[in-house]
Amino acid sequence: MLFDPRRLLLIAGPCSLENEGICRAVAGVLAELRRECPELNLVFKGSFDKANRTSLAGERGTGLEAGLELLAQVKREHGFPVLTDVHETAQMARVAEVCDVIQIPAFLCRQTDLLLSAAATGRVVNVKKGQFLSPPEMAHVTAKLREGGAREVWQTERGTTFGYQNLVVDMRAFPIMARNGYPTVFDATHAVQLPGAGGGRSSGQREFVPTLALAALAAGADGLFVETHPDPDRAISDGPNMIPLAELPALVRRCLAIWRAARA
Repeated sequence: MLFDPRRLLLIAGPCSLENEGICRAVAGVLAELRRECPELNLVFKGSFDKANRTSLAGERGTGLEAGLELLAQVKREHGFPVLTDVHETAQMARVAEVCDVIQIPAFLCRQTDLLLSAAATGRVVNVKKGQFLSPPEMAHVTAKLREGGAREVWQTERGTTFGYQNLVVDMRAFPIMARNGYPTVFDATHAVQLPGAGGGRSSGQREFVPTLALAALAAGADGLFVETHPDPDRAISDGPNMIPLAELPALVRRCLAIWRAARA
Protein backbone atom coordinates (compact mmCIF):
# COMPACT_ATOMS: atom_id res chain seq x y z
CA MET A 1 0.00 0.00 0.00
CA LEU A 2 1.33 3.40 -0.94
CA PHE A 3 -1.13 5.17 1.37
CA ASP A 4 -0.03 5.24 5.04
CA PRO A 5 -2.64 6.46 7.56
CA ARG A 6 0.18 7.42 9.95
CA ARG A 7 1.43 10.09 7.53
CA LEU A 8 -0.21 12.98 5.70
CA LEU A 9 -0.49 12.20 2.01
CA LEU A 10 0.72 15.17 -0.04
CA ILE A 11 0.40 15.02 -3.83
CA ALA A 12 2.31 18.03 -5.10
CA GLY A 13 3.92 19.34 -8.25
CA PRO A 14 3.34 21.67 -11.19
CA CYS A 15 0.09 21.61 -13.13
CA SER A 16 1.92 20.92 -16.39
CA LEU A 17 5.37 19.32 -16.33
CA GLU A 18 6.45 22.11 -18.72
CA ASN A 19 10.21 21.45 -18.73
CA GLU A 20 13.13 19.99 -16.79
CA GLY A 21 13.91 23.23 -14.95
CA ILE A 22 10.42 23.51 -13.47
CA CYS A 23 10.39 19.86 -12.42
CA ARG A 24 13.83 20.06 -10.80
CA ALA A 25 12.94 23.22 -8.88
CA VAL A 26 9.71 21.79 -7.49
CA ALA A 27 11.20 18.38 -6.72
CA GLY A 28 14.07 20.01 -4.85
CA VAL A 29 11.73 21.90 -2.51
CA LEU A 30 9.63 18.78 -1.97
CA ALA A 31 12.76 16.79 -1.11
CA GLU A 32 13.66 19.37 1.55
CA LEU A 33 10.14 19.16 2.96
CA ARG A 34 10.38 15.38 3.12
CA ARG A 35 13.62 15.60 5.10
CA GLU A 36 12.16 18.21 7.45
CA CYS A 37 8.75 16.54 7.92
CA PRO A 38 8.91 12.74 8.22
CA GLU A 39 5.13 12.70 8.74
CA LEU A 40 4.67 13.56 5.06
CA ASN A 41 3.94 10.88 2.49
CA LEU A 42 4.97 12.74 -0.68
CA VAL A 43 3.94 11.95 -4.24
CA PHE A 44 5.23 14.09 -7.13
CA LYS A 45 2.61 15.00 -9.75
CA GLY A 46 2.66 16.60 -13.14
CA SER A 47 0.62 16.43 -16.36
CA PHE A 48 2.09 15.59 -19.75
CA ASP A 49 -1.04 16.74 -21.58
CA LYS A 50 -3.59 19.34 -20.52
CA ALA A 51 -6.22 17.79 -22.73
CA ASN A 52 -9.23 19.81 -21.54
CA ARG A 53 -8.03 23.35 -22.19
CA THR A 54 -10.73 26.01 -22.32
CA SER A 55 -9.73 26.97 -25.88
CA LEU A 56 -7.43 25.76 -28.65
CA ALA A 57 -5.08 28.61 -27.77
CA GLY A 58 -4.19 26.97 -24.47
CA GLU A 59 -0.80 25.20 -24.34
CA ARG A 60 -1.11 21.48 -23.69
CA GLY A 61 2.34 20.58 -22.37
CA THR A 62 5.17 18.18 -23.12
CA GLY A 63 3.32 15.27 -24.67
CA LEU A 64 3.40 11.66 -23.52
CA GLU A 65 6.99 10.51 -24.02
CA ALA A 66 8.76 13.72 -22.96
CA GLY A 67 6.49 14.00 -19.93
CA LEU A 68 7.10 10.44 -18.82
CA GLU A 69 10.85 10.98 -19.12
CA LEU A 70 10.60 14.00 -16.79
CA LEU A 71 8.60 11.97 -14.28
CA ALA A 72 11.10 9.11 -14.51
CA GLN A 73 13.93 11.58 -13.89
CA VAL A 74 12.27 12.93 -10.73
CA LYS A 75 11.74 9.36 -9.56
CA ARG A 76 15.40 8.44 -10.18
CA GLU A 77 16.85 11.54 -8.56
CA HIS A 78 14.59 11.81 -5.50
CA GLY A 79 12.86 8.46 -5.06
CA PHE A 80 9.39 10.03 -5.11
CA PRO A 81 6.43 7.98 -6.27
CA VAL A 82 5.06 9.81 -9.30
CA LEU A 83 1.53 10.54 -10.53
CA THR A 84 0.06 11.73 -13.78
CA ASP A 85 -3.42 11.91 -15.26
CA VAL A 86 -4.55 9.77 -18.17
CA HIS A 87 -7.27 10.77 -20.61
CA GLU A 88 -7.36 7.79 -22.99
CA THR A 89 -7.22 4.03 -22.52
CA ALA A 90 -4.53 3.81 -25.24
CA GLN A 91 -2.12 5.73 -22.96
CA MET A 92 -2.64 3.53 -19.91
CA ALA A 93 -0.06 0.76 -20.37
CA ARG A 94 2.74 3.18 -21.26
CA VAL A 95 1.97 5.46 -18.31
CA ALA A 96 1.86 2.48 -15.94
CA GLU A 97 5.45 1.60 -16.91
CA VAL A 98 6.64 4.80 -15.18
CA CYS A 99 3.97 6.06 -12.79
CA ASP A 100 3.10 4.67 -9.38
CA VAL A 101 -0.26 6.45 -9.34
CA ILE A 102 -2.62 6.88 -12.27
CA GLN A 103 -5.05 9.75 -11.96
CA ILE A 104 -8.49 9.88 -13.54
CA PRO A 105 -9.42 13.52 -14.25
CA ALA A 106 -12.62 14.91 -12.76
CA PHE A 107 -14.32 15.36 -16.14
CA LEU A 108 -13.71 11.67 -16.92
CA CYS A 109 -14.55 10.06 -13.58
CA ARG A 110 -17.61 8.25 -14.98
CA GLN A 111 -15.84 6.86 -18.06
CA THR A 112 -16.16 3.15 -17.36
CA ASP A 113 -13.56 1.92 -19.86
CA LEU A 114 -11.00 4.41 -18.57
CA LEU A 115 -11.62 3.37 -14.96
CA LEU A 116 -11.40 -0.34 -15.73
CA SER A 117 -8.25 0.17 -17.78
CA ALA A 118 -6.61 2.03 -14.88
CA ALA A 119 -7.69 -0.65 -12.40
CA ALA A 120 -6.15 -3.36 -14.57
CA THR A 121 -2.66 -1.81 -14.44
CA GLY A 122 -2.16 -2.78 -10.79
CA ARG A 123 -1.09 0.79 -10.02
CA VAL A 124 -2.70 3.03 -7.42
CA VAL A 125 -5.68 4.84 -8.96
CA ASN A 126 -6.55 8.34 -7.78
CA VAL A 127 -9.95 9.34 -9.12
CA LYS A 128 -11.15 12.91 -8.87
CA LYS A 129 -14.81 13.59 -8.12
CA GLY A 130 -16.37 15.36 -11.07
CA GLN A 131 -17.63 18.89 -10.55
CA PHE A 132 -21.03 17.56 -11.61
CA LEU A 133 -21.25 14.83 -8.93
CA SER A 134 -22.48 14.88 -5.35
CA PRO A 135 -20.26 13.17 -2.74
CA PRO A 136 -22.55 10.10 -2.38
CA GLU A 137 -22.30 9.42 -6.12
CA MET A 138 -18.60 8.63 -5.73
CA ALA A 139 -19.67 5.26 -4.34
CA HIS A 140 -20.53 4.20 -7.90
CA VAL A 141 -17.21 5.44 -9.26
CA THR A 142 -15.12 3.63 -6.66
CA ALA A 143 -17.26 0.50 -7.11
CA LYS A 144 -16.22 0.35 -10.76
CA LEU A 145 -12.56 0.46 -9.73
CA ARG A 146 -13.06 -2.16 -7.04
CA GLU A 147 -14.90 -4.49 -9.39
CA GLY A 148 -12.20 -3.86 -11.99
CA GLY A 149 -9.62 -5.25 -9.57
CA ALA A 150 -7.85 -2.06 -8.51
CA ARG A 151 -5.35 -2.84 -5.75
CA GLU A 152 -5.43 0.60 -4.16
CA VAL A 153 -7.85 3.49 -4.70
CA TRP A 154 -7.75 7.12 -3.61
CA GLN A 155 -10.66 9.52 -4.13
CA THR A 156 -10.19 13.25 -4.49
CA GLU A 157 -12.65 16.08 -3.87
CA ARG A 158 -12.12 19.15 -6.03
CA GLY A 159 -15.34 21.11 -5.53
CA THR A 160 -18.75 21.18 -7.16
CA THR A 161 -20.00 23.56 -9.86
CA PHE A 162 -21.81 26.47 -8.24
CA GLY A 163 -23.55 28.69 -10.75
CA TYR A 164 -21.42 29.91 -13.62
CA GLN A 165 -17.59 29.79 -13.49
CA ASN A 166 -17.37 29.01 -9.80
CA LEU A 167 -16.89 26.02 -7.50
CA VAL A 168 -17.87 25.37 -3.91
CA VAL A 169 -16.49 22.76 -1.50
CA ASP A 170 -18.91 20.96 0.82
CA MET A 171 -16.86 19.77 3.80
CA ARG A 172 -19.38 16.99 4.38
CA ALA A 173 -17.81 15.34 1.33
CA PHE A 174 -14.93 13.88 3.33
CA PRO A 175 -16.88 11.79 5.85
CA ILE A 176 -19.40 10.87 3.15
CA MET A 177 -16.76 9.70 0.67
CA ALA A 178 -14.85 7.93 3.45
CA ARG A 179 -17.80 5.52 3.71
CA ASN A 180 -16.61 4.03 0.42
CA GLY A 181 -13.66 2.56 2.31
CA TYR A 182 -10.89 4.49 0.56
CA PRO A 183 -8.65 7.44 1.55
CA THR A 184 -10.00 10.89 0.76
CA VAL A 185 -7.82 13.65 -0.70
CA PHE A 186 -8.61 17.34 -1.08
CA ASP A 187 -7.52 19.09 -4.27
CA ALA A 188 -6.83 22.46 -2.65
CA THR A 189 -5.72 24.28 -5.78
CA HIS A 190 -8.32 23.19 -8.34
CA ALA A 191 -11.04 23.86 -5.77
CA VAL A 192 -10.28 27.60 -6.06
CA GLN A 193 -10.34 27.55 -9.85
CA LEU A 194 -12.80 29.80 -11.70
CA PRO A 195 -13.43 27.63 -14.78
CA GLY A 196 -13.34 29.55 -18.06
CA ALA A 197 -13.38 32.90 -16.27
CA GLY A 198 -10.08 34.18 -17.64
CA GLY A 199 -11.15 35.07 -21.17
CA GLY A 200 -10.57 31.77 -22.98
CA ARG A 201 -8.79 30.19 -20.03
CA SER A 202 -9.54 29.41 -16.39
CA SER A 203 -8.86 31.89 -13.64
CA GLY A 204 -8.56 31.27 -9.91
CA GLN A 205 -8.29 32.60 -6.37
CA ARG A 206 -5.13 31.13 -4.88
CA GLU A 207 -5.49 33.27 -1.75
CA PHE A 208 -8.20 30.87 -0.54
CA VAL A 209 -6.10 27.70 -0.87
CA PRO A 210 -4.84 27.77 2.76
CA THR A 211 -8.32 28.34 4.19
CA LEU A 212 -9.85 25.42 2.32
CA ALA A 213 -6.87 23.08 2.83
CA LEU A 214 -6.92 23.57 6.60
CA ALA A 215 -10.70 23.17 6.72
CA ALA A 216 -10.56 19.94 4.72
CA LEU A 217 -8.00 18.38 7.05
CA ALA A 218 -10.07 19.40 10.04
CA ALA A 219 -13.07 17.75 8.36
CA GLY A 220 -11.19 14.46 8.03
CA ALA A 221 -9.39 14.49 4.68
CA ASP A 222 -6.50 12.00 4.57
CA GLY A 223 -4.41 13.96 2.12
CA LEU A 224 -3.93 17.06 0.04
CA PHE A 225 -3.36 17.67 -3.65
CA VAL A 226 -1.51 20.96 -4.19
CA GLU A 227 -0.17 22.33 -7.45
CA THR A 228 2.85 24.61 -7.15
CA HIS A 229 5.19 26.48 -9.48
CA PRO A 230 8.24 28.76 -9.08
CA ASP A 231 6.39 31.55 -10.93
CA PRO A 232 2.68 30.69 -11.25
CA ASP A 233 1.84 33.83 -13.20
CA ARG A 234 4.06 32.55 -16.01
CA ALA A 235 2.87 28.93 -15.90
CA ILE A 236 1.31 27.55 -19.06
CA SER A 237 -1.82 26.37 -17.21
CA ASP A 238 -3.71 26.99 -13.95
CA GLY A 239 -1.35 29.72 -12.78
CA PRO A 240 -4.03 31.73 -10.90
CA ASN A 241 -4.79 28.84 -8.57
CA MET A 242 -1.29 27.42 -8.05
CA ILE A 243 0.72 28.13 -4.90
CA PRO A 244 4.05 29.94 -5.45
CA LEU A 245 6.78 27.41 -4.70
CA ALA A 246 8.43 29.68 -2.11
CA GLU A 247 5.19 29.71 -0.10
CA LEU A 248 4.65 25.96 -0.13
CA PRO A 249 6.78 24.93 2.91
CA ALA A 250 4.98 27.31 5.29
CA LEU A 251 1.59 26.13 4.05
CA VAL A 252 2.55 22.48 4.49
CA ARG A 253 3.73 23.08 8.06
CA ARG A 254 0.37 24.71 8.91
CA CYS A 255 -1.47 21.81 7.31
CA LEU A 256 0.52 19.26 9.29
CA ALA A 257 -0.40 21.03 12.52
CA ILE A 258 -4.12 20.81 11.73
CA TRP A 259 -3.78 17.20 10.53
CA ARG A 260 -2.13 16.25 13.84
CA ALA A 261 -4.77 18.09 15.89
CA ALA A 262 -7.63 16.46 14.00
CA ARG A 263 -6.23 13.02 14.84
CA ALA A 264 -5.20 13.69 18.44
